[in-house]
Amino acid sequence: MQNEITAKEKLLNAEGNIANPGFAKKLFWEYDRNDIKAGKMRIKEWDYYYIGTQDYGLCLTISDAGYVSCLSVTLLGFGEKPFQMNDSEIGVFPLGKLGMPSTSVKGDVRAKVGTTDMSFKNDGEKRVLSGYYDNFCNSKKRLTFEVELTDFPEESMVIATPFDKDKHFYYNQKINCMRANGFCEFDGKRYEFNAENGALGTLDWGRGVWTYDNTWYWGSGQMVLDDGSRFGFNIGYGFGNTSAASENMLFYNGKSHKLEDVTFNIPKENGKYAYTKPWTFTSSDGRFEMEFKPIIDRQAPFDLKVICMVPHQVFGKMSGTAILDDGTKIEIKDKLVFAEHVHNKW
Repeated sequence: MQNEITAKEKLLNAEGNIANPGFAKKLFWEYDRNDIKAGKMRIKEWDYYYIGTQDYGLCLTISDAGYVSCLSVTLLGFGEKPFQMNDSEIGVFPLGKLGMPSTSVKGDVRAKVGTTDMSFKNDGEKRVLSGYYDNFCNSKKRLTFEVELTDFPEESMVIATPFDKDKHFYYNQKINCMRANGFCEFDGKRYEFNAENGALGTLDWGRGVWTYDNTWYWGSGQMVLDDGSRFGFNIGYGFGNTSAASENMLFYNGKSHKLEDVTFNIPKENGKYAYTKPWTFTSSDGRFEMEFKPIIDRQAPFDLKVICMVPHQVFGKMSGTAILDDGTKIEIKDKLVFAEHVHNKW
């Protein structure tokens, strides 16, 4: 039985540990950076957005990892000639100076590092993501973007997870299937996001104190079905001690449907993961059974041995069956999603 939180309460107790671990369908836990008992160098706070259609996507991140800040942009294409363009600007010792909002419900953040200036504004009714990146991918050209996200779903995935170490925790919300309207422009090309091309946005909102060495798996999808319904999912594990709850969840027309455990079956060749070969996903409750055909292995490794961030975020087409809480079967065929395997020392 997974522990569901259904009313507001403080996230951390007097010792700086999660008072009541579990999951929720709304942001009930109240996070306050001042309640953290670990050192500022260990605090991690980030807002990551993915905006995508079936043909292209845009990843945007503002993060404060204590000793480094990171602003990153990725532009992806999934058509006949798939492409990925990743670039990041790194700042040193932000230590909370970015002013990341303490809640995802409302709040703005703006950051300027190097040649990048990004702003995420949220008044509670809409989110406006805007900014530019000069000399994007050493092109000597500017990438610009402005995307408005609206029609926030009533429910989402929220999880409060302890690590098996005192004063360490992971607090996270995933909001899938927001309506997206806007553009990204680079090198004379304009990538439109609107209702006509089924553009949707996902937010990965994370706050916490992480242990030093971590490996995790995360998958996320959002799509418009043939009948106009919005469907999505969040799956994953490796984020601390999940004995109180997993973060596996389906989303259908604004409502969340909780899953049990989901396993990522990533193929191997010669003892190493073959990320671009077909994967499968299986669930302990039989409610998420999928095949996944990779298109792009998005990589932006940062490896100094003592500190490393080695992500494999794989975008591709998924097909299979998901089952809602009431037994309704959702069949999907060749829908663009992503799944990742990440190793960080941070």
